[in-house]
Amino acid sequence: MNTEHTYQVRGMHCASCASIVAKALRGRAGVSAAEVNYSSGSAKVSFDDAQVQPKDLEQLVEPLGFSLITTPVDQGMDNQAALAEELNVLRTKVLASLPAAAIALFIMSWHLLAETRAVAEMPSGFHRISLVLMPVLAVYVLFYTGWNYLLALGRFARHGAANMDTLIGLGTVAAFVYSIVLSAFSPWLKQYIEINEGYYDVTIVVITFVTLGKYLETRARLKTGDALKSLLDLQAKSALVRRNGMEVEIPVDKVVTGDWLVVKPGAKIPVDGIVVEGGSHVDESLVTGEPTPVKKESGATVVAGTMNTTGVFVFRATKVGRETLLAHIIQMVVQAQSSKAPVQSLADTIAEIFVPVVLGIAGLALVGWLVLGSGPLGFAHALALGMSSFVCVLVIACPCALGLATPAAVTVSVGQAARTGILIKDAATLQKLGQVNVVVLDKTGTLTRGEPELVEFRPLADVGEESALTLLFALEKNSEHPLARAIATRASERKLILPKVTSFEALKGRGLRGIIDGEEYFVGSELLARERGFALDGLNLDTETRRGRTPVLLGSARGLLAVALVADAPKKTAKEAVARLRTLGIRVVMLTGDNKNAAVFIAEQVGITEVFAQALPADKLAKIKELQTAGLVVAMAGDGVNDAPALALADVGIAMGDGADAAIETAGIALLHGDITKLVKAVTLSRQTMRIIRQNLFWAFAFNLIGLPLAAGVFYPHFGWLLSPMFGGAAMAFSSVTVVTNSLRLKMQKL
Repeated sequence: MNTEHTYQVRGMHCASCASIVAKALRGRAGVSAAEVNYSSGSAKVSFDDAQVQPKDLEQLVEPLGFSLITTPVDQGMDNQAALAEELNVLRTKVLASLPAAAIALFIMSWHLLAETRAVAEMPSGFHRISLVLMPVLAVYVLFYTGWNYLLALGRFARHGAANMDTLIGLGTVAAFVYSIVLSAFSPWLKQYIEINEGYYDVTIVVITFVTLGKYLETRARLKTGDALKSLLDLQAKSALVRRNGMEVEIPVDKVVTGDWLVVKPGAKIPVDGIVVEGGSHVDESLVTGEPTPVKKESGATVVAGTMNTTGVFVFRATKVGRETLLAHIIQMVVQAQSSKAPVQSLADTIAEIFVPVVLGIAGLALVGWLVLGSGPLGFAHALALGMSSFVCVLVIACPCALGLATPAAVTVSVGQAARTGILIKDAATLQKLGQVNVVVLDKTGTLTRGEPELVEFRPLADVGEESALTLLFALEKNSEHPLARAIATRASERKLILPKVTSFEALKGRGLRGIIDGEEYFVGSELLARERGFALDGLNLDTETRRGRTPVLLGSARGLLAVALVADAPKKTAKEAVARLRTLGIRVVMLTGDNKNAAVFIAEQVGITEVFAQALPADKLAKIKELQTAGLVVAMAGDGVNDAPALALADVGIAMGDGADAAIETAGIALLHGDITKLVKAVTLSRQTMRIIRQNLFWAFAFNLIGLPLAAGVFYPHFGWLLSPMFGGAAMAFSSVTVVTNSLRLKMQKL
């Protein structure tokens, strides 16, 4: 059986590392797909568990220098902890090598300034000391700070797997060995050629700069996960539970469904539940993005991770552990941050071949200088320039910037969205949302509050009001539709005793049916009533619907038995949201199963001019397909079971968080609390993210397209431009830092 799992990967230091791991995993028989994300440090692997076990995957990547963590862990927390640990190691290495780099730069600068006669020549005694000191410092930096680069070079020799560390290792070792040879054989070589003093300073400074760059990059990557860390920190560690008449504090993972929990002022709510005693106001901002504390009293729902303010209340646990809303939010954020956007595919393709190509360019640069430069420059000078170019090409090459360009921005964006109450399932959805040019909105629960009221109830024929309401509620209590809740509210006030309903069936887009005491009843829209042959003359339904009232009709074989008129007001933010969507250049369409007059009534209040009403689920699908056929990128927002097929077909499905689970599961984006203005924020965030990604990719490509020829000495014959390996190392080190820092700007963008 084919299964998909996401594992943490340790030891990745660049995009090429991710390519190496992915290639190794895909090459294993039984593995159908493997997607490795350098930014999130994760691998999503699909494999046949009859052929492959997680331990096999661990053993597959271990010889390549990586660790695949297949034991169950909290993916988000584990990645943050791994980055924090790596940051500490890098900080120690940077601090250890900075003094050596400062000495090397001081000596190198003195020599350069002396050549231009800006300063006097270095005293002979000090010069002799430097000749001994520089090799010692180079050995120290290479074998301590640069040990990982040496290991990468060793793995390349054994397995042929090369990454950025391999390039740095090869470049600095080549500079070191070249310098050792010159130092050891200097007296003999001077008889034949003019030689310089080697590249010890290059080894020292390049390794220090690259390690410093990795430190800054890792610190920046930690900041990209701040939003996820904030969500993880919301998880309560303990809970105050009532058991055997006593209040007992227990670990939160010991709470079970049905427990009664006490929440005191200033305490985090540990699990999801329903208030049974007392009341308070709860701050839900970090979970839903709603800034105002929400009043909670008996019957209200509370969710894990939110903060109680002033009162004391008791609630009954309904969802615990991984079932809570907070756990679902965290899981969605982790999955989205681990996914890859389509725009990243080109960068990934380049990263896979990047290192071999760079090795080839470095070799060509060295050979080119020796072949073409020896004549006009002399062998010694050509060799020195060739070695400089060889080392510089290796150390300036940076697949990291390419690898981080997209995932760094996605990581920040998805985290920011979650803190605003917008849940994005994957990076592809985030990218697609920015391309949307038409938004299709359901009416009830999306544009309206979803809390309709029963404003009028008319029994017909010879059925009494209480009897008709009892029949209507007995049927409607099995429905998830918002209109059913309005009827339930009125019925609960009457404390009606409900009969048993059998053979219950939901008639999608029309209503429902069921049998009570042997008689079949129907409840639903005008469409259903007409299909069943009920006469609607004299009911003035057209007039009522023009006032924004939706009729719910009850009938049986005896005829039409009652009419319930239900009204639902628009959300306060709906008109503003529609206007802002238009400002973004997006066409807004209402698509609802409700009566046309009622739909137009709401549409006029919120500023929508394009309305398609009385649409069955099949009609909604057809309308979405029609818009897509016209070349439009369609987003569909809805909250009901009937919306699920249309949400799945739309380019971007958006579920209102107060709606049905089926809609939320089908959609690519969920808006918590059903706030329609969050749709505007989601579109704005998507467009900002794609702009940042394009900037990142431009920088990454431009850096390598300009840097590699400059490092190879292509511009030297015409312009005299030749890049020092030390400047190349510094440029490489800070290129990925630039990309991550640019991505962090998303945290400051106004939505």
